[in-house]
Amino acid sequence: MKAVRVHEYHSDPTIDDIPEPQITGPLDVIVKIGGAGVCRTDLHILEGQWAEAMNPELPYVIGHENAGWVHEVGEGVTNVAAGDTVILHPQPSCGLCRACRAGKDMQCTNAFFPGLSNNDGGMAEYLRTTARACVKLNPETNPADVAALADAGITAYHAVRKSIPLLYPGTTAVVQGAGGLGHIGIQCLAALTATRIIVVDRNPDALALAKQIGADETVQADGTHVDAVKDLTGGEGANVVFDFVAEQGAENDAWQMTGPDGYQFVIGYGGQFTAPTLDFVAGEKNVIGNIVGTYNDLAELMVLAQAGKVTLHTKQYPLDAALDAIHDLDAGRVRGRAILVP
Repeated sequence: MKAVRVHEYHSDPTIDDIPEPQITGPLDVIVKIGGAGVCRTDLHILEGQWAEAMNPELPYVIGHENAGWVHEVGEGVTNVAAGDTVILHPQPSCGLCRACRAGKDMQCTNAFFPGLSNNDGGMAEYLRTTARACVKLNPETNPADVAALADAGITAYHAVRKSIPLLYPGTTAVVQGAGGLGHIGIQCLAALTATRIIVVDRNPDALALAKQIGADETVQADGTHVDAVKDLTGGEGANVVFDFVAEQGAENDAWQMTGPDGYQFVIGYGGQFTAPTLDFVAGEKNVIGNIVGTYNDLAELMVLAQAGKVTLHTKQYPLDAALDAIHDLDAGRVRGRAILVP
């Protein structure tokens, strides 16, 4: 099969011919990929940022936002069958450890992460995952239309879901970064809360899209955006700031836009956050990290998606144009999400 593989860091991946994945255990599921999202994390993988954390053996196939059709199942699989349309939780979990028993999929002690860890991902024609990762979809669903919800979607939804008790009517939320994750976060906020939504982004096109999908106010990130947000919040800052950027200084801007007793949800990464400890104490401000989400988060998000309350804005590329998609994302030429379609 054709697959996009990393051979060395700080270099473009290549499109290789490799063997199709095989069933190795009773709960394994082989999925024929119908759509694979291209994520900023893939750029970070290519830069080597995940090498130490995940330590994959090179070369390997990237791609952790995947949807498609069940091709083959192991002998113990009962929840899906060949032909079913599915979206895949990006990190298959064991179901037996303490974290899994508590529904905390991302803290599973026996998980693997296709496309990041030492397991091939979904920028290919086929992917091996497990039954626990499969969320069954309406058979009429086009996997390419929803694939990015498997990571960008679930990550944004997970952060918003955690914030719901904080965003009662009369509160204000700031979304910093209205790209692949941020534009989903805006829609989740609009669907699940009554908060006032302010969106900050440097790209006017992204701000125009934000207005269409639920933003009450938009602010261009031009160096005066922190003051602009303060002006829109009576000088205080927001109750919750969702930072979908968190690099190149944005992580510290987010802190400045967070009001007293407020919460800064860090979803993007790549930068380094610093703040005086007195700001934590005197302001009673909180910083919350977020990594993907739970299986139930993905299942709930798919209900919103299939009801039309969350939609993905995508640009599709054939699998053999994967490098074009990666370069377009890196250059900021993708509005919403780039999707590879084998």
